[in-house]
Amino acid sequence: MINTGSCIGISTMRPSCRLLISAETSSIFGFSPAGINKCSVIYNLSKSRSGTSSISRFFCCHVNRFVIGSDRRAFCVSDSNCGQSRVFSTSFDRLSRDVRRMTGGNSSRGILVVPSATSDIRNHSTSVDSHVNEKAFERIYIQGRLNVNPLVIEKVETGHDTLKEELEKDDSSVDTDNFKSLDQSSTEVQRVVSEIEKGAWKLLQDSVVSYCGNPVGTVAANDLADKQPLNYDQVFIRDFVPSGLAFLLNGDGEIVRNFLLHTLQLQSWEKTVDCYSPGQGLMPASFKVRMVPLDGSNGSFEEVLDPDFGESAIGRVAPVDSGLWWIILLRAYGKITGDYALQERVDVQTGIRLILNLCLTDGFDMFPSLLVTDGSCMIDRRMGIHGHPLEIQALFYSALRCAREMLIVNDGTNNLVAAVNNRLSALSFHIREYYWVDMKKINEIYRYKTEEYSTEAINKFNIYPDQIPSWLVDWIPEEGGYLIGNLQPAHMDFRFFTLGNLWSIVSSLGTQKQNEGILSLIEAKWDDLVAHMPLKICYPALESEEWRIITGSDPKNTPWSYHNGGSWPTLLWQFTLACIKMRKPELAQKAVALAEERLSVDQWPEYYDTRSGRFLGKQSRLHQTWTIAGYLTSKMLLKNPEKAYLLFWEEDYELLEICVCGLSKSGRRKCSRFAVRSQIRV
Repeated sequence: MINTGSCIGISTMRPSCRLLISAETSSIFGFSPAGINKCSVIYNLSKSRSGTSSISRFFCCHVNRFVIGSDRRAFCVSDSNCGQSRVFSTSFDRLSRDVRRMTGGNSSRGILVVPSATSDIRNHSTSVDSHVNEKAFERIYIQGRLNVNPLVIEKVETGHDTLKEELEKDDSSVDTDNFKSLDQSSTEVQRVVSEIEKGAWKLLQDSVVSYCGNPVGTVAANDLADKQPLNYDQVFIRDFVPSGLAFLLNGDGEIVRNFLLHTLQLQSWEKTVDCYSPGQGLMPASFKVRMVPLDGSNGSFEEVLDPDFGESAIGRVAPVDSGLWWIILLRAYGKITGDYALQERVDVQTGIRLILNLCLTDGFDMFPSLLVTDGSCMIDRRMGIHGHPLEIQALFYSALRCAREMLIVNDGTNNLVAAVNNRLSALSFHIREYYWVDMKKINEIYRYKTEEYSTEAINKFNIYPDQIPSWLVDWIPEEGGYLIGNLQPAHMDFRFFTLGNLWSIVSSLGTQKQNEGILSLIEAKWDDLVAHMPLKICYPALESEEWRIITGSDPKNTPWSYHNGGSWPTLLWQFTLACIKMRKPELAQKAVALAEERLSVDQWPEYYDTRSGRFLGKQSRLHQTWTIAGYLTSKMLLKNPEKAYLLFWEEDYELLEICVCGLSKSGRRKCSRFAVRSQIRV
C-alpha cells in the first residue's frame, strides 16, 4: 500500500502550486533505506501582485519516493535531516555525482532521480531500437498530461522581479545605451536605435510566462488588442529558441533553464499503441499555463501545464522539430552559461536519448534523411514539403551533433553514439551530393537519362529533366548555389527555403564552398529574398493552379503571403549567425538595418506580404515575440561576435572518416568515407 501525503498551498493568494508526495518501501538500484515512514509536506509558493515570491514552511521526513503530479514517477532518497527548503532543487543539479553516494546510503540530501533509458542497437546500424531498457531504473508511466508540477520548486526571495522590474526602473540590466548604429555614426541615430532596443526588451519581458512564480517561457504573441489569440498565447518550443538566446546573451539563464526542465517534464515518456497519443520521446509543440480549481477547496486554484502534441494544431500533425530545437537550445545554454551540470542530469540525459531513439528508429525509408509529413515544422500547414524537407534535415543534423557532444559515453550509450556518428556521416554526404544545385548541377540534370536501374546509375532518383522549372533557368546565378527544398523519387523541389539553407551553414551540413555559395546567392538575389524586409521563408511562391493543387487552396497561404513566399523577420538571427560564421557580417548588418527601420513602427509583426515584403501580413499578429527576440539576438551577436562562435559548428573532419555505407560490400560502397571526404575539396 502506498501512503500518500499531499502538499498544497495554505495561502489564499492565487495561483498556488501543489506537490504530491508519497512514500513506500520499494528500493532504488537494489537499495532500501532504513526507517521509511509516511511523509507529509506543506508547501506554499505564491506570487503576489508585486511579483515577489516566497516560501512558507517545508516539513519533511524520510522519503523513498515522491510523485510529481500524475505524470511522472520519480524517487527521493534522504535521511532524517531533510527539513530544509533546498532539499530538492540543489541536490538535483548534482544528481550524477550523488548517485554513488546515494547507493551507499549516506547521502544527506534528497535526490530526485528520473529513470534513464538505455539503447540496444545492432552492430553497424544507423538506427536505434526504440525499446527502453528497464533494468537499471524503474519505468516511468505517463497517463494524463494535464496536471504537471514543476521540477524546481524553490525560488530564493530577492525582493524584486528580475529583468522586468529593472527595465521599468532604469533599464540598467540591458546594455543598449552603448549600441552602435549599423550604417551611420550620428548621435541621433544611435539614440533612436537604443530606444528601439529598449522598447524591444520591454516587450520581450512582457511576454514572459510564469509558472508557480518562476519564468518558464514566452508567449508566441502578446498583442493585447487581439480578441482572438488562438494558440498565440501559448509557449512554443521553436518560437522560444530566439527568446532563449536573447536572454542567454544578456546574462539571464534562469528562464532558459526552467524552460528546458519543464518541457522535458512534458515529454512523452510512455510508449503507446494508440494512434491518437504521442510517441515515446516526442516533445510537445507548445504548452500553456492554465488555472484549475483545487480538489475539495472553495475558490482556490492551482497552475498546471497543458501541453499540445499536435492534437490541437491546424492539421493535427505532431511536431518533428520541437525535440530537435530542444536539444539545440540545451547545448546553447551550456555553451553560453558554462552550466554543463544541467546536461549531465539523469533526466536530461534520458530526454536526449528518447529523442534520438524516436529519430533513429528503423523504418522502411532507405535514405539517411528524416521522413516527415507536411506541417511538422515551422511551415505548419500544407505546403508540399512532405517527404525529406531540407529544414528538418538541417535541424536533425544539428541536433545529432549537439547530442554527440552532450551524451555521457558509457556501456549504455556506446551503441547510440555509434549510431549517431554513422547517421551524421551518411546524412552529410546525402545532402551535399543530392540536394546541392548550381549552374553546373542544373546543366547535368538537364541532360539526365532516365529509367536507370543499375547501381552505377547517375540519375539515382529518376529525376525527369522536364521538372526543372522555367523560373529557375533565368534565376540561378553564375556564381553560387543552394540546397533544394526536398528530394524524393522522381521529384526535386527546387524552391529556395531560407531556414534550411541558413541552418545548413550554421551546422556545417554543407561544405565550405557550398556555404559560401549560399550566401553568394542571397547577395546576388537580394531583391528577391530580402527586398524591403528580411527574409523570404521560401522563394518563389506557389501561384495559380499550382497553389490550388499543392496547398489545397489554402486562404492563408496565398501567393507571397505567410508560408507561401512571405517575409519573416525572425529569420534575422539565423541569417546573422550564418553571416558571422562565413565572415560576412556586413550582410547581416545590412539586413538588420533594413528591418530596424520598420519593425518598431509596424509593432513587430509576425510576417510581411507581397513579393518585396512591403505590406504587413494580412493575418499577421503584432508584438510577435520571436520577431522581437530575433532582432535583439541579431543585435547582440553583431555586437559580440565571439558569442556567435559558441552557437555554430565548424567542419568535423572525423565524421568524414565514418560512413555506414562503407560497411557494406554491395554496390552502395561508393557512398563510403572516401566519397564523403572528397566533398571537402569541392
